[in-house]
Amino acid sequence: MSRRKIERDTTNKGNVIDMKTGERVEQPSLPIICDRIRFYRKNQSMEQKAFAEKIGTQANTVNNWEKGRSRPDVSLLPVICDVLGITLQQLFGLEASGDALTEREANLVSQYRQLNKGDQYTVDTMVRTMVTVDQARKQQKSRRKVYELPLVDRSLAAGVGDPTEYKGSSSPFYLYDVPWLDRADCVFKVNGDSMEPEYHSGDYVLIERIPDAPELKHGEIGAFAIGNELYIKEFQEDGLHSLNTKYPVMTFDDDTKVYLIGRVLNVVDQKDIATDEDVRLYQTVKE
Repeated sequence: MSRRKIERDTTNKGNVIDMKTGERVEQPSLPIICDRIRFYRKNQSMEQKAFAEKIGTQANTVNNWEKGRSRPDVSLLPVICDVLGITLQQLFGLEASGDALTEREANLVSQYRQLNKGDQYTVDTMVRTMVTVDQARKQQKSRRKVYELPLVDRSLAAGVGDPTEYKGSSSPFYLYDVPWLDRADCVFKVNGDSMEPEYHSGDYVLIERIPDAPELKHGEIGAFAIGNELYIKEFQEDGLHSLNTKYPVMTFDDDTKVYLIGRVLNVVDQKDIATDEDVRLYQTVKE
């Protein structure tokens, strides 16, 4: 009888020979539970002996599981999952339910558990902040964009340098995109009725700074600092005029310091002032 020829190959086949064909039989794959125990144990950089001690068994038992020679007792499955930081679905390679951790998430949880309490607190704080900012960004997409300008207070500190340097006497003012916003440097609030009917008490107006030379033309409305007070007036050759005719022209002698802060650009409509909720979202994302 001629000798049966057996070919050698590099496929994943074992040493068992089919006596009818003379070919090697496909090697059975390692059971999923055995493969998963080895994978998640190594992922936690845990030796077989340390893992065995945590679950109350011997290292050679764990080795037999990972080699596929035996399977863990059903009663050990919960503690195995707990030590490895995974679910039963992950241990058996089952499709995760909607609220179950993915493999990547389980790895993150496993690494988190290896941190000390202080580092865990840092991670907790960072994640909460990132989630809050992400939620704010998503909400912002469906809302009008918010901008911030300094709102100059009505009174300025007496005798402290140039009163046009208002930064120390201002507070944040939040508004949406409005005409002239790209030229505006600050916001003033109108007080009194001297500029009616164009400007009413309580109106907010956009101001374009004129820091160096008095470039305001006659007939234009400007913001001025005189003494400790701020005024919005019409600039004319003979003085500062109110639009309300019951108020006299403001004239000054040579000893009076009158500072031009800027040009009045436009009145901010009430509907263009940002809501408290939009301001909160803006501040959350900004920070």
